[in-house]
Amino acid sequence: MLIVAGTMIAFSVFVLPLTGETATTTGTTPAALPPLQDTPLPDRVKLGFLLYNDLNISARRNTGCVTCHAHSAGFADPRSAADPVNMPVSPGSEPGKFGTRNAQTAAYATFSPPFHWDEQKQTYVGGQFWDGRANSLKDQAIGPPLNPLEMAMPNKEAVLARLAENPVYLEAFRRLYGVDLKWPQVEMVYPKFGAAIGSFEPTDEFAEFNSKYDYYVAGKIDLTPQEQLGLQLFNGKAKCNNCHSSKPPANYPHALFTDFTYDNLGLPVNPRIAGLHGVDSLPLDLGLGGRPEIAAKHPDGSQNGKFKVPTLRNIEITPPYGHNGVFATLEQIVHFYNTRDTLGEVPDATDPNFGITGWPKPEVPKNVNRAELGNLGLTDDEEAAVVAFLKTLTDDAFDEKDLEHPEGEAPLRR
Repeated sequence: MLIVAGTMIAFSVFVLPLTGETATTTGTTPAALPPLQDTPLPDRVKLGFLLYNDLNISARRNTGCVTCHAHSAGFADPRSAADPVNMPVSPGSEPGKFGTRNAQTAAYATFSPPFHWDEQKQTYVGGQFWDGRANSLKDQAIGPPLNPLEMAMPNKEAVLARLAENPVYLEAFRRLYGVDLKWPQVEMVYPKFGAAIGSFEPTDEFAEFNSKYDYYVAGKIDLTPQEQLGLQLFNGKAKCNNCHSSKPPANYPHALFTDFTYDNLGLPVNPRIAGLHGVDSLPLDLGLGGRPEIAAKHPDGSQNGKFKVPTLRNIEITPPYGHNGVFATLEQIVHFYNTRDTLGEVPDATDPNFGITGWPKPEVPKNVNRAELGNLGLTDDEEAAVVAFLKTLTDDAFDEKDLEHPEGEAPLRR
């Protein structure tokens, strides 16, 4: 046994008082970590920040988490926000490669509970991604580097080799997680990469709670008459509140504007995604029901077409909308919610009359929610009011120095 920088290291087990984790040596793993260098190192949050913004963890060294989840676009993809019609999904690291689903915002994702079945609600709840296939932020973070349509790294070993090029990462992973990025025990080391990013994403940068609505709730500002009407409709006639509650959950001071459940909204296919892939069509996206383990538990197809209810926070700056980005504007998706079942029908989403004289058929007709949307009876003015209210959910709406906070800490922070 030897002592390195105050950490006991045994020949068979590393005891890490700093983290509470234990790493057992197997195979060719060194019995002891080499001496730490006298170098300033980041803490876990700072390490996660560095990794989140690192473009080198992609095949062409051109794509990182930040590429598709940038603060400037509400932690969604700024390229899609700039051209929501033609760029409904994100380009990947490799030229000509694109995703198949709209990049979700990473903002407020920390509040999503682990994926589970809610017996009381009789629905699945939580998880990360549109289909909830990752339980946590750290589980979510390890997927994109290996996705051939995203960062396109060939395997976990290649990701760790890229990380090991950076001496700061080498030292930080050894100090903070008790692992060496060059160890061959990839299944032990690779999850630490996700854990580091998962330490950064719960920070206040991703959950600012400083929208106009938050200041309104704090009694610091008034909503306009149109925004006030939109809030009333949101909680009433428009039925938005059924899944996007404007009330805080139990034991938490801020509304999250999602219940983290799953729903089939009856969205039509977005043919522009197939066009980006250079094909005429793509397989049906069954969402939650497309996960093999979910399909096995529900052979009746009752989960087909269901996708996770997203937060509406920052919705104004995160176009396009829907799991396939088929709606380019807030006005369009609100109109769809209102008139899906009454407007008429057009062939597909590229039709010039899309959303004007009709909507295409749902991609997955089974399980479509017809109780809470599709025939809301909102007038044009009421639709506009709902949109106006949704725009009050954008963070960084004000310079907080211009508004007096109550005594003590700022009320809109976690």
